[in-house]
Amino acid sequence: MFLSFRTIFLFTLLISISASLTFAQNVTVSKEKTDKKEEKSNNKQQSADLSKLTAEQIAELAVVIYGTRQNLNQIRKTTFERGKIRITDAAGKTETANYERWISRGESLNKEKIRLDQTFPDAKYSLVYTGEKVFGMYNDSVFMPREDAALAFQNQIWRGLEGLLRYQENEAKPELAGREKIMGVDFFLVDITDKQNRKTRFYVSSKSFRVMMLEYEETGVKYRRKFYDYNYAQGTLVPYRTVLWANEKQIEETEIGTITFGQKIEDAMFQEG
Repeated sequence: MFLSFRTIFLFTLLISISASLTFAQNVTVSKEKTDKKEEKSNNKQQSADLSKLTAEQIAELAVVIYGTRQNLNQIRKTTFERGKIRITDAAGKTETANYERWISRGESLNKEKIRLDQTFPDAKYSLVYTGEKVFGMYNDSVFMPREDAALAFQNQIWRGLEGLLRYQENEAKPELAGREKIMGVDFFLVDITDKQNRKTRFYVSSKSFRVMMLEYEETGVKYRRKFYDYNYAQGTLVPYRTVLWANEKQIEETEIGTITFGQKIEDAMFQEG
């Protein structure tokens, strides 16, 4: 029995298509294997590159992530921030206050001007930092805050994010204290020691280069501050919620309601009267 020309043609075409598909499949599998090998190689290379980063390089990468040094200096010439703060005392009593913070940026934290107004249900007062000293204001009267209150206020400034982001301006010394994985997140541990010999350890994510936590010790108490709810404000990165612990007990929680940069702030706000 002879096959028709049409049948032979279709049979030959089918064999040709099958062979082409087999070849294409083999090429695809080969490419996938190659891509996987390249991906593994790239991951190894990236891991190797990360292991070679210095403390200065990690700090500089963090500065870029938060907005670059130039943008931070230009955009954040002044800061106005409004929000809520919850403070827990040694007896476990918690008070909530509304707060407003004004910042006039200096060349370094030594030349910064900061005013913090706190309104509690039964009192309202201000703390002012001028780089040279800390003083308080209550009903337009100037007072000297308790030593522990003044120290806590200074620690908010020198042992906050600005301590890392402005280490160069502050002439602080960065050192790499290794790496640590916490709950699956890999961190660089960067110690910043300022000219007053205050050392703060910053936990910088090796993936995002954001500071997720910092630690320091003061008068025998171990403090830990964590940063949450990161978002962008005028092109710069801001944690909208922070929580402070002292010896594993939460003592402070701050939530930013609004924050703006570049508004005009009168110098009189930072004067004693």
